[in-house]
Amino acid sequence: MKITRILQYIVAVTLVIGATVSTAQAQTARFDQLANAPFEENRPTKETAQILRDELFFQRATQTYLWGLPLLNTLGMQNGSEKVFGKGYNVLPIFKERLDAKTLITTPNSDVIYALSYVDLGTDGPLVLEAPPGLQGILLDFWQRPIPVDGGKFFGDVGLPGPDAGKGGKMLILPPGYTGQVPEGHYVYRSGTNNVFVFLRAFYQDPKNLTPAVKLMEQTKIYPLNGQATAKPMQYPNASGVPVNMLPPSDGSAFDQLKQFVDSENANFAESDSLGMLASIGIIKGQPFKPDASKREILDRAAKTGYKMSRVVAFQDSLNGGSLRMYPDRQWINPIDNITPPGPSNSMDLSWNNIAGGYLSLDARIWFFSNYYSISPGMLSKIPGKGASYMIAFVDKEGQSLSGNQNYRLKLPANIPAANFWSVTLYEAENGSGLANGRPFPSLGSRDKPAQNSDGTTDLYFGPKAPKDKESNWNATVPGRGYFVILRLYGPTENALNRSWKPGDIEKVD
Repeated sequence: MKITRILQYIVAVTLVIGATVSTAQAQTARFDQLANAPFEENRPTKETAQILRDELFFQRATQTYLWGLPLLNTLGMQNGSEKVFGKGYNVLPIFKERLDAKTLITTPNSDVIYALSYVDLGTDGPLVLEAPPGLQGILLDFWQRPIPVDGGKFFGDVGLPGPDAGKGGKMLILPPGYTGQVPEGHYVYRSGTNNVFVFLRAFYQDPKNLTPAVKLMEQTKIYPLNGQATAKPMQYPNASGVPVNMLPPSDGSAFDQLKQFVDSENANFAESDSLGMLASIGIIKGQPFKPDASKREILDRAAKTGYKMSRVVAFQDSLNGGSLRMYPDRQWINPIDNITPPGPSNSMDLSWNNIAGGYLSLDARIWFFSNYYSISPGMLSKIPGKGASYMIAFVDKEGQSLSGNQNYRLKLPANIPAANFWSVTLYEAENGSGLANGRPFPSLGSRDKPAQNSDGTTDLYFGPKAPKDKESNWNATVPGRGYFVILRLYGPTENALNRSWKPGDIEKVD
């Protein structure tokens, strides 16, 4: 029996190596075809010209997709939401029964009440967001850069980590280059794009009573600076349980969405080289975007390729030669804490610019916006009891990708350092949305009151079936579907911030 297993292993390895070699040879042959495309009398032949022309268009479209991923992330959310819930500054969809797997969106948190909205300062002019006390949120431009607040101390945050310090107030959102009068009594946010992403959160204490958090969210108002008296009445549609696709587009429609965005913006939303890249595939502000059937096919393949490339980058545990691991002896990773201030590397700002080198870290930005959205200083706060700490596991203790067929255990040491609450959520490997596992929510956390061991540790289980007598500590996986895990600590205390508290790796169990 043992010899048979060894022979089976040798055959399997041989097949994998053979397939890898075959793929590499095919790729090399394709590169050779391009590099050795025939010229006659030092000029490309008609066939060569067409091959290289199509290749150039494909490459530029693919790189445009990857460059524009933060925009596509936001546009996917906006277009998906507005198709179902309507559009306008007065429309604020709220997930009143929490956000479940029916909403396809990158790494949502099922353990808070969300509200997401999208406003256009180019159409409506300066807007005021009136936030009630106790609300937390972020105002971002469509690149998902936190919008700077006059005074230089705050960026994007609203609520406790923002200029209102959780007391609420009037947030004035201004378009790029605004030179008009700024009235007193407002916190002034100056956006880098006409389009603004409004991301709000409210926290509940009891999962069985979400009403206080929802009512708080419904006190939010958005209206034109000079038109409060004639503003459209606010609408708060319930987004919970409604099937809606808010993921970044992964086909040729991505370029139609970019064109729509470009037409709604001023030229300063991107640098001239990037505008030139857009123009090279036919996307120019105010001009028709009408690719023929051949170019449409190339654009579709380019978007699909760019999307798959982004997934390759998204599962890396290192970037630009630097590790993303939270702990040297664990598989948990987090690029936010590691490579943005005040993390240990401090190599990038919140617009993904490398501070020392003065360049845009494209792979880091691709990594983030493949699976996540929104970032702000408040999320990265190192003040004990404030902000949040995020840890992501793509693989188990042995470095193997998490499989829906396998049973796993995650051990959390005693005294989990979260002043507010903690949660563990499962996400689809395919697109980062909540794992559709047939349960109400793909998350499990402190407010679900999982059983503790006698030593204060907590064992959580992931697998197709619950272990016997462990149902309260189990979350379901789906056979045949890969996934990843995010551990969130809300209000991380000192032991989380100094990393002296370390969760175990996710381990296979029988």
